[in-house]
Amino acid sequence: MKRHKDHPMALKPASTQVTPIDDVLISSVVVASRESPRKRIIQPLHKEGAASLQRMLNAIQPGSYIRPHRHVPERAESIIVLSGAIQFFTFSEQGAVEQSLQLKAGSTQIGIDIEGGVWHSFAALEADTVLFEVKPGPYDPESDKEFARWAPEEYSPEVGDYLNQLMDCVTEA
Repeated sequence: MKRHKDHPMALKPASTQVTPIDDVLISSVVVASRESPRKRIIQPLHKEGAASLQRMLNAIQPGSYIRPHRHVPERAESIIVLSGAIQFFTFSEQGAVEQSLQLKAGSTQIGIDIEGGVWHSFAALEADTVLFEVKPGPYDPESDKEFARWAPEEYSPEVGDYLNQLMDCVTEA
């Protein structure tokens, strides 16, 4: 995966044993996501990649592209929307949208728990969307996820059209 050379994909974790998830932390992550060329950033809450439980805030702006991916079968993932909203998608092996769910903070549908091995992605529907994500560790960037070959690579010129196609699936449903 290409990475922007001047901007991190994730912030440094807090060094304290107890990290309040408060307005101050959320505001700092949101500001960093606005400054990111990817329009999103991770704030790890776990102290190192080797942690057996990976906990993080993921601040996302509309237009950010999360390439469809899946985790190995034994790596489930849970996502709770703390602020804003996302459109969450699951896909068939060939890339057809199988499920599309709107998750919104304060609504009746605020999160998702997804088993490993399921192709998925999501798109921010509101500015300054913040998610709380949990998945098993340790984190290894080489094996954390498998990206879908049928979806454009991040930073490729096809990303805008692909995101529009995904959102068209929502409006047609």
